[in-house]
Amino acid sequence: METVKKNPGTKRNFKLGGITTAAVAGLIVLVVGANSFAQVEYGHVGLYKTFGKLDSNILSPGIHLKIPFFQTVIQVNTQVTKAETDTSASSKDLQPVSTHVAVNYSVNKESAYNLMNNVGRNVDAVIINPAVQEIVKEVTARYQAEDLIAKRDIVAGEISEHLTNRLAKYDLIVNEINIVNFKFSDAFNQSIEAKQVAQQQALKASNDLKRIEIEAKQKIAQAQAEAESLKLKKQEVTPELVQLKQIEVQEKALEKWDGRLPSVTGGATPFIDIQSFTNQP
Repeated sequence: METVKKNPGTKRNFKLGGITTAAVAGLIVLVVGANSFAQVEYGHVGLYKTFGKLDSNILSPGIHLKIPFFQTVIQVNTQVTKAETDTSASSKDLQPVSTHVAVNYSVNKESAYNLMNNVGRNVDAVIINPAVQEIVKEVTARYQAEDLIAKRDIVAGEISEHLTNRLAKYDLIVNEINIVNFKFSDAFNQSIEAKQVAQQQALKASNDLKRIEIEAKQKIAQAQAEAESLKLKKQEVTPELVQLKQIEVQEKALEKWDGRLPSVTGGATPFIDIQSFTNQP
């Protein structure tokens, strides 16, 4: 009876084949396992998408199971997002106005399915920008160009109110709106600058006039005070006071007199009553 010898190479091939199969199976399990989970980031909600169809079930932030390869989870940002829009319009007095508007908005979590199913991800271009342009044109046309600057907060409030009502139809929440800039034509800017200069000059002239009036009143008051003072002084002068002053002057003259009469002739000699002094005891 002939003995069949075993080939060592065949045994080795079987062993290598088994290892390869196990590795492939492990890799498949790993890939399938990795595709069986999806993570929804913080500040987002998730929606299942199976064969291109959205599921209305809202997924909160965290890890969620899904069908590998056939199901995905799309994420909808529910944080406050900023959309910026440039608009061109005309004011009530037909001045061209360019406006840069920034809108802070957010998505209603409970209505994420309706938004994604009816609008999609490109909310800014599809919904917000056209709405802002239309509303800004409508509101701007109700104001004079100068009032758009002076009543900026009121204008922004009207735009915010109209935009809030418009975006509510799409379950979008308007958190805040800012008019970043109003831009007018060069001719209008020059007219505004000239008007401001004229107002400043008028204010300066008014202030100068008030200053001159105050100074004139001060001088009149000072003159009146001096006149009143002089009047009071005149009322105090009596014949007795005049005589007393004369006596004071004569006494001062005697104190300075050296006893000799002036030697200069041709002039009047001051009269001094010497007898009144000699008769004194």
